[in-house]
Amino acid sequence: MEAPLEQNPLSPSQPPREPILTLPGAVTAYIALLAVIHLRTLLSTEFQYWTIEIFGFIPMRYDQTLLEAPFPGGTGAKIWTFVTYSLLHANLSHILFNVLWLLPFGSALARRFGAVRFFVFMAVTAAAGALAHLVTHAHEMAPMIGASASVSGAMAAAIRFAFVRGSFLSLRRGDADAAARVPAQPLTRALRDPRVLAFLGIWFGINIIFGIGSIAIGNEGASVAWQAHIGGFFAGLLLFSLFDPVPRAPDSATS
Repeated sequence: MEAPLEQNPLSPSQPPREPILTLPGAVTAYIALLAVIHLRTLLSTEFQYWTIEIFGFIPMRYDQTLLEAPFPGGTGAKIWTFVTYSLLHANLSHILFNVLWLLPFGSALARRFGAVRFFVFMAVTAAAGALAHLVTHAHEMAPMIGASASVSGAMAAAIRFAFVRGSFLSLRRGDADAAARVPAQPLTRALRDPRVLAFLGIWFGINIIFGIGSIAIGNEGASVAWQAHIGGFFAGLLLFSLFDPVPRAPDSATS
C-alpha cells in the first residue's frame, strides 16, 4: 500500500502566507508618490512656494469678499487643493511621521479595500480634513499641507476591525491578508469596546496636546492643523462602511 504523498506547502492549493509586515502595492505606491513629490524641495525656493500656493490648501482662497483671486490656479485650485495639499510635506521629518503612522494601519486597510477603494478613501478623508480646517480657519492666509488627515482617516477605519479576533491588533493573528479581512464590528459595538475607547483617547490626546502631523506654513512659522486630523479621523470612522467590501458579522467575537 502506497503512503500518501506529503503536500507541498507552496502548492497552488495552499498559497503561502503573506507576512504581516509586507507592504501591499497600494501603500508602496502611495509612499513612493509622496517621496517623488517631495523631491520638489530640492529645487529653488521660489518653485517650492509656487507649488504650495497652487496645490496647498489655503482657506483665504475661498473668501468671497475678495475682488480678485490672489492665488494661482483660479477656480480649479479651489477644487483640487482639497486633495493635493495632502501630497505635499514641509520637510523630511514631516513626511516620515506620516509614513510611520500609515504603515500599520494603511497596510491593513489597503489589503481590505484593494487599491482603487484605498486611493479613493485617502482622497475623501483628505477632503474631509480640508473642510474641517476651512470651517475652523476661515479667511486664514497660511497654506496647509500634509497627509495627516488621510492617515488619521486610515487609522480610524482600521480600528473598526483591528481588535477583532484574528486581525492585526488582536492577540491571535494569522497571515496579513486574513488579518485584514476579518468581519468589522458595527460602529455602535466598536465604540463600546474598551480597547477602541482607549485608542481614541490616546489618539485625541496626542493630536490636541502635541498636534503631530499636518503643518500650516505662513509668515508666523509653522503650526499644527489638528482640526484637519480630527476631520479626517471622523470621516474614516463614519464612512468606513461605504468602502468596506467584507460582509459584516454583528456577532463576531473579539479577543
